[in-house]
Amino acid sequence: MEKPVFVINGFLDSGKTSFIRDTLNDPQFLSSGKVLLILTEEGEEEYDEVELARKGVSIITVEEQEQLTTDFLCRLEAFYEPHMVMVEWNGMWKLLDFLDMDMPESWMLGQIITIVDSTTFPMYLANMRAMILDEVRYSDVVIVNRCDDATDRSLIRRSIKAVNRKTQISYERADGKAADDFEDELPYDITQQQIDISDADYGIWYMDASEYPEHYEGKTLRFLSMLYVSPRLPKGYIVPGRMVMTCCAEDTQFSGFLAKIPAAVDPASLRSRMWFEITADVKIQNMREYKGKGVVLYITSMVPAKEPADPMIYFS
Repeated sequence: MEKPVFVINGFLDSGKTSFIRDTLNDPQFLSSGKVLLILTEEGEEEYDEVELARKGVSIITVEEQEQLTTDFLCRLEAFYEPHMVMVEWNGMWKLLDFLDMDMPESWMLGQIITIVDSTTFPMYLANMRAMILDEVRYSDVVIVNRCDDATDRSLIRRSIKAVNRKTQISYERADGKAADDFEDELPYDITQQQIDISDADYGIWYMDASEYPEHYEGKTLRFLSMLYVSPRLPKGYIVPGRMVMTCCAEDTQFSGFLAKIPAAVDPASLRSRMWFEITADVKIQNMREYKGKGVVLYITSMVPAKEPADPMIYFS
């Protein structure tokens, strides 16, 4: 029988314990059988071990990451014989170390959930950027809690989506109620027929167009770009884009969309790393390179341009 392992990740005092406690109070969650809860840090919130034991929840505390070995987990499996496992992961430990471990044969990774405190996220992003983004890099779900009307939801979303485009982000207010009524504010007017994308806004635009391509269908875009040219692309296509720093200097990627070259431009004259100011109309099409639908740019103008003083783009 396969036994799901749920990993609850996040920095100290982000709300992991409250989330797990609420989950363990859900009779439907406990209906699957015995639960083994592995704690890797002690926060201000505590568990009622006696009450949880009545519900079939066993708690084991791990104080040092070195304790978490395959042999240790196998002994827990043999002793507790759980039907599912929950891990409250220490936010200061590397999650990938745990994900790379060989777990007991019957254990399977079910879901990784990261809890983010919206009130401290900007500070962590400014001072511990690599560490906090590594927390969300592998998450299936990110729950952003303690939100209010002043929460910079756009900053949080684009920072998370920069390293993990597929994760689901949910927002909660301080009382635990959903805060999905917040609206993201874009730094440009998306209602305009032509949108000029500045260097400062390129990362925001790229993430929004990747997630909501339909918002840009039929629009005309103008932006400064570096070309990517390859025989592996469809004939007559290039990718105008920018080098984007998602986390740190060692974590950069070229981000752009497929673009159809105008008939008046000789494809042989184009080389990778050439700079152009691009004006293009947006269509949403099925493309093999996207494995589905995505933004395709139909270039109407390509004006040669100089490389900017800082060619790097930042998501936040």
